[in-house]
Amino acid sequence: MTVPVLSTYRLQMRGDCCTFDDAVELLDYLDELGVSHLYLSPILTAVAGSTHGYDVTDPTSVSSALGGVDGLRRLADAAKSRGMGLIVDIVPNHVGVSDAEQNRWWWDLLANGRDSRYAEFFDIDWDLDDRRIVLPVLGSDADVEHLTVDGDVLRLGDLVFPIAAGTGDGTGAQVHDRQHYRLTGWRTGRCGYRRFFSITSLAALRQEDRAVFDATHAEVKRWFDESLVDGLRVDHPDGLSDPAGYLAWLRELAGPSAWIVAEKILAAVESLDASLPVDGTTGYDALREVGGLFVDPTGAAVLTKLANQDDAASEIQLKVTAVTDTLGSELARLCRVITSVTDTAHPLLPQAVAALVSRVPVYRCDYPALATVLPVAIAETAVAAPDLAEALAIVSAAVSTSPEAAARFNQLCGAATAKSVEDCAFYRDARLVSLNEVGGDPALFGVSAAEFHQRAATRARRWPQAMTALTTHDTKRGEDVRARIGVLSQVPSEWADRVGQWSALAVPPDEGTALFLWQNIFGVWPADGVVSAELRTRLHAYTEKAIREAATHTSWHDPDAEFETAVHAWLDQVLDGPVAAGLTELATRLHEHAADDILGQKLIQLTSPGVPDVYQGTELPEDSLVDPDNRRPVDYAARRRALRDMGDPKMRVTNAALRLRRERPESFLAGGYRPVPAVGPAAAHVVSFRRGADVLVAASRWTVRLAETGWADTTITLPDGVWSDRLTGAQYSGTVPAAQLFGELPVALLVRGA
Repeated sequence: MTVPVLSTYRLQMRGDCCTFDDAVELLDYLDELGVSHLYLSPILTAVAGSTHGYDVTDPTSVSSALGGVDGLRRLADAAKSRGMGLIVDIVPNHVGVSDAEQNRWWWDLLANGRDSRYAEFFDIDWDLDDRRIVLPVLGSDADVEHLTVDGDVLRLGDLVFPIAAGTGDGTGAQVHDRQHYRLTGWRTGRCGYRRFFSITSLAALRQEDRAVFDATHAEVKRWFDESLVDGLRVDHPDGLSDPAGYLAWLRELAGPSAWIVAEKILAAVESLDASLPVDGTTGYDALREVGGLFVDPTGAAVLTKLANQDDAASEIQLKVTAVTDTLGSELARLCRVITSVTDTAHPLLPQAVAALVSRVPVYRCDYPALATVLPVAIAETAVAAPDLAEALAIVSAAVSTSPEAAARFNQLCGAATAKSVEDCAFYRDARLVSLNEVGGDPALFGVSAAEFHQRAATRARRWPQAMTALTTHDTKRGEDVRARIGVLSQVPSEWADRVGQWSALAVPPDEGTALFLWQNIFGVWPADGVVSAELRTRLHAYTEKAIREAATHTSWHDPDAEFETAVHAWLDQVLDGPVAAGLTELATRLHEHAADDILGQKLIQLTSPGVPDVYQGTELPEDSLVDPDNRRPVDYAARRRALRDMGDPKMRVTNAALRLRRERPESFLAGGYRPVPAVGPAAAHVVSFRRGADVLVAASRWTVRLAETGWADTTITLPDGVWSDRLTGAQYSGTVPAAQLFGELPVALLVRGA
């Protein structure tokens, strides 16, 4: 690694607006902003027109749409000339197969079956249909009769599949019956390969096979051999058969100095296994901690009552449903493995697996540090369902003795969590939706200063180079939208009253759905009350995704047109009717407090332990919702002007913090972490800490209540010396009144002797 990783700036690479050459043109701006490394979304060849790159179709080549390997070299050279580096996101778990013709490995597999040179590359269930690969891609099984033969391929609409040599005579259906694959309806619940969660268009790879690893990482290896990149972000390693083994091979390939972070989604009670050869996670844990600081716990009771939530029971049932329905194919395969290795069949085996998975509180529990998780889950399941005791014993025996059973069980755990919690429960829980984030737990209403300090100090000791984040391509709301929504925790009773009034003016088709959407609408509501055509379109798109993910009245698989039409009509009534004035009034009145929290969480993320990532465009206020909304092109001309003029507080905070990290790397990479307590009646409204000997960070919070009481004689005592605020230029020493420290901005970035 030629450049120490002090900070990253995430770019969503797209052939239509963010190529390697486009990134080269941004380097001067990002350098001036203070960034040390560009952090690129996946850059290998993906499905044509992909706007995210996670559907890689050729792991052996850099995307020509982005500029190919020559474009990557130009970017790497241009970055190095400025003392900057590159981090690249890689996707080891799966490849895109939505269009078989675009993925030559998949095409060869379908054409040649077990005789394909790539047969061992994919995690195929060869026993499901007499050595044929079951592809659930049709509207129904009857669609096989509509297949047509076109030369050496079978066609059905836009679907194209290869015909094995010598099998092309006859009707489409007759030819189909001779192939190495069987096309079935997607509703059958049968799939002949491991998928990424339940996404049929993403087929899993067998990275536990060294030949597969070497083939899929040849291009990645070349990046390090040619010193083009300094590190990697590893997408979803928990989906692999052996994540720890994979990461060991990756570390061997990249070298000891490469910066490697893994997308490991940690539960609040889970720590990253110290044996993993990585620098840390990609920061969902830090996202929860930083954002949670600004959630006022006094709002929990009112908002919980309003939402009428029952977290534990709901999550368990949703997991059971996800395992048995959405992931039924994976469940059936695991049960066959368990039956085979134990030589014992049991009629309640599927129910036992589903019940046990629903009690596992982490993505997967086979890391050494989590050795007690599965026994506790078994105990809880046995108590909750005594009739499953015999079947649970069979599951336990298989997972304890068979590596395949253990791997598939843990892969199912992660998929179940993603589909039940992140992609369903988080679209239902309407208590405070800013808590409903990847790596978050809505049942934990905010993060106390004590918890934050403890976790930050631990990160400084154990994972000082872990990534920290506020916004990612996977967040369900951008950082500023979450901050605005979080302010509602400070005015819970007023919010409950407002929702009641607004729902009377614009009667929703479903109260629970509306309660969830009200907060999201407020989170992006413009302070001037002018709802643009673009915002209207974005809100309708978000609404459709939200109600289908929630799956209470409609879903992706079974959309209810009547309900969806009613919800969209209700949304238009909100945007155009008398409710709009109330939303504008509340948004305007709380705007200053939301702005305070936006700055507070930004400064803390940029200065607390770890390596902060700035997601594209978030150096200025933004209002992104869930993908694809957060992948919209960024207006960099506006950001260049803001960096030049320094009139926007968020830009000031971002620029000052990033440049200070570059100026004093020892304070942030090896300087430790020490809380700095405030003293006085409003001390709870201050979060402050030191990094190294000469950097002190302070932020105010819960400013709605603070506006009523004032700071009074609350103070912060600084260590010896004169301290300068990099944000305002003010100088302080000794004991400083909080009212003075936060007189101009709700945050302070103090440096001793500078």
